[in-house]
Amino acid sequence: MMIETPYLLYLGSSRDPLAVKTARGIMIWRPDSVVGEVVSAESEMTVGADRMTIEEGAKRGAKTLIIGYANSGGYIEESNLEDIVKALELGLNVASGLHHDLQENALIKEAAERQNCKLHNVRRSDKAFKVGTGTKRPGNRLLTVGTDCSVGKMFTSLAIQKEMEARGENADFRATGQTGIFIAGEGVPVDAVISDFISGSVESLSPAREDGGWDIIEGQGSLFHPAYAGVSLGLLHGAQPDHLILCHEANRAHMRHLPGRSVPELEDCIKANLWAAKVVNPEAHFSGIALNSRNLDKAEADRLCAQLEREFKLPCQDPMRHGVERIVDHVLI
Repeated sequence: MMIETPYLLYLGSSRDPLAVKTARGIMIWRPDSVVGEVVSAESEMTVGADRMTIEEGAKRGAKTLIIGYANSGGYIEESNLEDIVKALELGLNVASGLHHDLQENALIKEAAERQNCKLHNVRRSDKAFKVGTGTKRPGNRLLTVGTDCSVGKMFTSLAIQKEMEARGENADFRATGQTGIFIAGEGVPVDAVISDFISGSVESLSPAREDGGWDIIEGQGSLFHPAYAGVSLGLLHGAQPDHLILCHEANRAHMRHLPGRSVPELEDCIKANLWAAKVVNPEAHFSGIALNSRNLDKAEADRLCAQLEREFKLPCQDPMRHGVERIVDHVLI
């Protein structure tokens, strides 16, 4: 089912920039589809859209309120419930990438039925998937993997797809998370797929192709994150990638949502992902490092990229600061 645009992005009371990555991703990659953003009075968070009330968004022609935040557990926060119902009462559809379905809340369900509005749960897939087989299939595949979750795998994947397309390559972005699906308009929410079928769902998302083109597959989580490693491994096996791009955020204090648990060393992450990838593709190899340098100034970012290039003999760029030209050069060798 298509999600109607334009969007009104709902940030709620979020104070963590990483928590609003869904809204930010949409704003970066589909700004023409955004009317504005709605933020609770107590929050100063923004993704750069015009700030407005839900009423103002409806008057400006918004068709769908996007729940643009994510929290640990993926649930609708009680403090945001009144706003979601208000949007429905004003005739807006509501789309969510959270784990809990919108229909599970009686007030939301009743308001949607009363106003004949649509509720979109992007993390729900009604498609029946087969188990993965690991059978070699034609096509060029690139997968982004990470030292942690929320380090830039989606942004890197989209930047690589855009750069390849600009060079005349036939390249498709394969979305595996809620934000990517909002941007691409389709995909598979792999973290909502039953574990036995994760690899099969990704085989379905990125089937055999004979046109010489590329599937740029959005990675999820990290093999080193206790909460999300299962999804990361299933995605890795289903993607059967030829090329891997390691995504890493500089100076991250600890694994996401896990104070006290250190972010893994890049070398350990490369070795673990390569070992797992070779289970389904013995030719898999790393072709670049995408550094998220948001916590560094430009000089520090440039210095660290150069250091990592020397250490790992791979091109290293911050996709937001530097682009991905040299990474794509290396991929296309």
